[in-house]
Amino acid sequence: MADIDKNNENRKLTIGDIADELGLSKTTISRAISGKGRISDETKRRVQEYIKEHDYRPNLIAKSLAESKTFNLGVVLPSDTNLAETPFFQSCLMGICEVAASHDYDVVVTTVTEDDIALLKRIIFNHKVDGVILTRSLAHDLPVQFLKENKIPFVVVGSTEDEDVVQIDSNHSAACAELTSILLVSGNENLALLAGNQEHIVNKNRMKGFIEGHKNISKKANDNLIFTGMNNKALIDRAIDRIMMYQVDCIVCTDDLICSRVLARLNELNYSVPADIKVASFYNSTFLENHNPPVTAININVKELGVAAGERLIKLIAGEEEKQKELINYEIVLKKSTK
Repeated sequence: MADIDKNNENRKLTIGDIADELGLSKTTISRAISGKGRISDETKRRVQEYIKEHDYRPNLIAKSLAESKTFNLGVVLPSDTNLAETPFFQSCLMGICEVAASHDYDVVVTTVTEDDIALLKRIIFNHKVDGVILTRSLAHDLPVQFLKENKIPFVVVGSTEDEDVVQIDSNHSAACAELTSILLVSGNENLALLAGNQEHIVNKNRMKGFIEGHKNISKKANDNLIFTGMNNKALIDRAIDRIMMYQVDCIVCTDDLICSRVLARLNELNYSVPADIKVASFYNSTFLENHNPPVTAININVKELGVAAGERLIKLIAGEEEKQKELINYEIVLKKSTK
């Protein structure tokens, strides 16, 4: 039987061609390519070697119709966040896209607010995606409720109180408690905390870590020096003005954006870091890596979060994944801002 010319540009190789060439049925070829169904390892090896040699690529449109799949992953970003100012979401999306491409999936990006998920509903009801990755978790999470009700495979980047939800996160409470304790035992008696919206679970967990870090060395956090809802420059400026009236040794920020605004305000007031006051962040990013002096912070590989979320979602879609939480490692990096 003559070999099929792999350089023939007039027509694409089909499953039927491969079946004829190898003397197998189309069903066997399909099973060898998809990895589904019973087939011997030797037959699978023969098919895989052949399609690799002849650079065979499945027709994804036909495949999606046959399997009733779109081969699209939905990624939900918060529309109330300035994404251009938030490296977290950019890095997370890069990781997701990398995994999606490696599995012949595309990525559909949409946005939601805390109380409006209309755009998410549209891509679900119009059957635009096979599953969804939520890049932020809230205390009262409408997207989670909606996706569960409609039995859509989904993964949360972050933590939720719902144990039935697949979650990819870092142990923010433990990381923040560890850094807080390090700062306290290093001679910083009075710490102030500037935290974001407490409806965001990541902010709640980071503040919990701040309080636990005090308890771990038998101290109590000063409630008068804990500021929450620091969502804009005006609120942060007022908090800094108040903090500087106390004998505060170090300002701790729950994220990089708050920290960058704190550093800017201290500079406006002609305070020197760390000579006049020290500064640390519970989350590191390019914002802080390029600051002078370099800022003590917690490193989390956000791209790795995206990669893990993408891999888990694809397994969920295939029905292969158990529901459980996965934690990504963190690293505490002590730099000049707290020395």
